[in-house]
Amino acid sequence: DSVSVQNIHMQKTCLCSAQGHFVCAILNSLPLCLQQMFACAKSLFISDQDKRKHFCLLLRLFLGNRHELGSFQSKMIKVISKPSQKRQSMKNADLCISSCSRVALFNRLRSQTVSTRYLSVDRGAFIASARQWTAFTITMGKLDDQRAEQAGFVLSEGFICYGCVVQLVCTESGVALPPMVIRKVNKQHAILDVDEPVSQLHKCAFQFRDNPHAYLCLSNDTIIQHQVSFSHSFSPLLMILNDGSCWTIIGVEAVEFTFNQGLACIQTPVSPFPVITGLEVNGGGHVAMLEIHGENFSPHLKVWFGNSEAETMFKSPKSLLCVVPDVSVFSDSWRCLRRVITVPLSLIRLDGLIYRTTFSFTYTPELQPPPTCWSFCLHSVVHLIPNHLETLNEKVCPNF
Repeated sequence: DSVSVQNIHMQKTCLCSAQGHFVCAILNSLPLCLQQMFACAKSLFISDQDKRKHFCLLLRLFLGNRHELGSFQSKMIKVISKPSQKRQSMKNADLCISSCSRVALFNRLRSQTVSTRYLSVDRGAFIASARQWTAFTITMGKLDDQRAEQAGFVLSEGFICYGCVVQLVCTESGVALPPMVIRKVNKQHAILDVDEPVSQLHKCAFQFRDNPHAYLCLSNDTIIQHQVSFSHSFSPLLMILNDGSCWTIIGVEAVEFTFNQGLACIQTPVSPFPVITGLEVNGGGHVAMLEIHGENFSPHLKVWFGNSEAETMFKSPKSLLCVVPDVSVFSDSWRCLRRVITVPLSLIRLDGLIYRTTFSFTYTPELQPPPTCWSFCLHSVVHLIPNHLETLNEKVCPNF
């Protein structure tokens, strides 16, 4: 029943509101497939009488002996009752799809939920699944590069607009579809002259660049290229699609919690899960301090630089303060200081539970340092959600 390393993924819709109240039915149990480490909940919904606009998912995880592993909560999720019928503009930023954001795609025949198929990846192949969906990073390329090969696909920032070249990359496996042109769909037609921003829950189609008559399509559980024709009876700027070529796009949230119980026997839940959002270096010399900003901190946490425990002081549930270890702890001799030394940052609970982080601390020697003067730089990468990925590079160089 116990596993040394646990990775928990949450990629579903909402169960509880911003105020912490449950919106819909309480699920008594949700079996977890041990072979795939996957569980699926399909009976979640938001009542029409509930007027709240933001919700979050709350997952309580139990082991086979009914021992509670912990409770895991997503970030806030915006409720969208139906797709906007108005022409979208950059002013509706909360409804627009951004380049490098995460999305999911599904196909639904005549609004019948039983016919829903999700674009998914299974063992490196793209499939249409009725049970499991995949989060994709959607990236936009510059229009000047439409004729470039896939290896030359140049990313572009901003909101994704119809007529742009986009690429879908699986966030878990890294498997990618070739760059395609995203088209707006209206009444089973792909519209070729629309350039407005792509909005949440819009129906869209994906046109292959090397064959303008081929569109991404599903056939039962298989993903294929479907050949379409122009709608000459209406307009040369319309292309007739079949049901399998019409996809609905929606922004998604993916949250990952990673912990390691090591050799310790953990008797208490692993939550609340500490989350680091920022780092700040104070002072210098032999009294350099690192302040850690985040959430769910407690007096029972210690900061570790690699395999070295740092003297840690609890300030508040959102702030920890620790003493930066001397660089000599990580090198055999002072001569090693002429190279960059990077160590990972971890939070370890007093009972031995390890919370890995995406942060690292880098000691960097100056080009011409005084005999006893060194500097170090801090490099950190933070993943922020929902529905977008942000990179924070922060460099602070006090004297050491």
